[in-house]
Amino acid sequence: MTVCICIAVLYALPLFAQGPQNSSQEQNKAPVQSPATAAAPPQENKASEVETRDTPATFKVRVNLVLVRVVVRDEFGKVVDNLHREDFALTDNRKPQVISFFSVETPVSRSIPVTTASSNSAEAEAGAPVAPLPAMPQRFVSILYDDVHIEMSDSMNVRVATANLLGSLAPTDRVGIFTTSGQKTQDFTSDRELLKQALLGIVPRSMTGHPSAGACPDISYYQADLIVNQNDQQALAVAVDETVDCMFNGDQTKIPFARPIATSAAQTSLTQGDVDTEYAYRHMEDAMRRLAAMPGQRVLVFVSPGFIMSKLFTEASGVIDRAARANIVIDTIDARGLYTPDVMGNIADPPGGSYRVQGPKALYRTEAQSAQSYVLGDLAAGTGGTYFHNRNDLDEGFRQAVAAPPVSYVLGFSPQNLKLNGSYHTLKVTMAAKQKYNVQARKGYFAPSKAQDPAETAKQEIQEAIFSQDEIHDLPVELQTQFFKTDQSQVKLSVIAHLDLKSVKFRKADGRNNDDVTLATAIFDENGNFITGGEKIIEMRLMDGTLERLGQRGINVKSSFDVKPGSYLVRLVVRDAEGEQMAARNGAVVIPY
Repeated sequence: MTVCICIAVLYALPLFAQGPQNSSQEQNKAPVQSPATAAAPPQENKASEVETRDTPATFKVRVNLVLVRVVVRDEFGKVVDNLHREDFALTDNRKPQVISFFSVETPVSRSIPVTTASSNSAEAEAGAPVAPLPAMPQRFVSILYDDVHIEMSDSMNVRVATANLLGSLAPTDRVGIFTTSGQKTQDFTSDRELLKQALLGIVPRSMTGHPSAGACPDISYYQADLIVNQNDQQALAVAVDETVDCMFNGDQTKIPFARPIATSAAQTSLTQGDVDTEYAYRHMEDAMRRLAAMPGQRVLVFVSPGFIMSKLFTEASGVIDRAARANIVIDTIDARGLYTPDVMGNIADPPGGSYRVQGPKALYRTEAQSAQSYVLGDLAAGTGGTYFHNRNDLDEGFRQAVAAPPVSYVLGFSPQNLKLNGSYHTLKVTMAAKQKYNVQARKGYFAPSKAQDPAETAKQEIQEAIFSQDEIHDLPVELQTQFFKTDQSQVKLSVIAHLDLKSVKFRKADGRNNDDVTLATAIFDENGNFITGGEKIIEMRLMDGTLERLGQRGINVKSSFDVKPGSYLVRLVVRDAEGEQMAARNGAVVIPY
C-alpha cells in the first residue's frame, strides 16, 4: 500500500520495534497547504500563520511510570468490580507510593468503539445513505507454544485442547499461533482450517539439543544453575562424585581431575539452558510486539511446562512491563497438566552414578519441576491473567485463558529518586481498608540500568497511542472518511479530521498564538493487520483575528491513502503540544469490490 504525497511518515513499525523503518516505506515529501491556511486572510506579516509538515512522532514521554495490573477476588473467588483509586495502597520497597494513574478495565471497555463509517464521495454528495459499519474484530488471542521446552506427549495434549477451543470462538475473535522457537507462525486470522493446520507443527524444537544418553557427568540445567550462579558447593560435590563414578570407576584419588571436568560440564549445561530460555523470551517479545499492534482486546496465552530462569529474572520483569503498557493480559497454562514428581528421571535414560549421588539428584529433579513453574505464575499474576496448573482438563484451561477477567484495575506510580542501577524493587498492593480480599498483582520490577533514549522512547509513546483501541476525548475532534475508486483494484481513501480550537491551549509570544498539533493516522484491515498510515504536524502561529475566526469553525486536516477494496478500521490520534491534551477516534470503512 502507498500513501499519497501529503503523508510522509509511515507507521509500519509495531510497538517495541527497534531500528529505522524500511526504506521502501518512505514517501516523497512536499509542502501541503492546510485547509485552515486557505481560510485565513492575507496578513502583512510574511510569516505563515498555519503550516503543515510531516514529522516523526514527538509525544511527551511518561517518565518512570510503573504500571501494575490488579485483579481482586473475594473469599469465594468472585472478582470484585466496584473498587476505586482510594481503595488501594501500593508500596515500592516498603515505601508508600502515590497512585498517579488509575483505570478500570472490562471486556466492554476494551472493545473498539467505532464512531464513523465511510461513504463513496460521489454518493455522499448525492445524499446517498452511508454504508453500514463492518463487523470489525474485537478480540485478539495470541497462543504462544513453548516448543523449546515442551515434551512430545504434552505437545499432543495441548494441540487437541486448542483444536477444541477453536470451535467456540466468536466471529469477531482473531487467533494467532506462535512458538518460542520461532519456527512455526500463523498470523491472526478467523480461518479455523488455517489454525488447525498450524497446530500440526507444534512439536518439541530445542535450540541446543538435549544431552546425549549416558552423558558423563549428567548435569541438569537446575543443578548447573546451583553450581555456577549460586556457588552451591554441595551441588558441585555431587557433580564431582558422579564424574568420579562414571569416568574413573569410583577412584577417589581422581577427585582433583574430576573437579574441573564437573565444573566445565556445569558451565556447558547452564549455557545451553540459558540459550533455550533466551529463545523463549525473545519470541515471547515478538508475539507481544505483534499482539500490541492489534486494535482490540489483547490476550496472550502462554502454553509451557515452565522453565528455570537462572539469572534472567530481569527478562520476566521486562515482559510484564511491556504487557502492562500495551494492555496485554498474559494467561499461562502448564502444559504438563497434573503431574507427579519425577523422582527416577527418564526411563529411557536411567540415572548413572553410585548411591552417593542418586539421592541428591532425585531431589534436584523434583525441585526443578517445581521451580520451573514459577515463571508461569509470575507472568500471569503480573498482568492480571490466570495461571492454569495441576489439572488435566486442558480444555477448561484454554477456555479460562481466552476469557479475560470481568474487571481488572491498572495502577500507575512514578518512583521518586529512582536510581538507574538495575536493582530489583519489591511491589506490594493491598486494600486500604484491609478487606480480606485476594489481590493478584505483580511482585516487583527492575529499575532501568541507564536512561532511555528520549527520541526512541518518544517514538514508542506515539506507537502505543496509535495501536491502542481506546477512544480519548481530551480534545474535541471529529473523524470523517470518504473514498473514491481510481480503478477496479485501487481506491483513494480520505481521512478528514475536524478539530475545534476552542479547547486548544495556545501560548502567546510575539503577538502570535502558538501551538503545534500532531495528527497520526493508521489503517488496519479486517483481521487487525496494519496496512498503512502517517503523521502530520500542524504548526499554528495565529494572529488574534485569525484565531477568533478559526475558533468559530475549527480546522480540517485531510490525509489520503491508496488502498484496495475491503473492510478497514481507521485509527486517528491527535495531540497538541502546549496543552498536552489528546484525542483518539476509531472509524470503520467498507469499500465494495
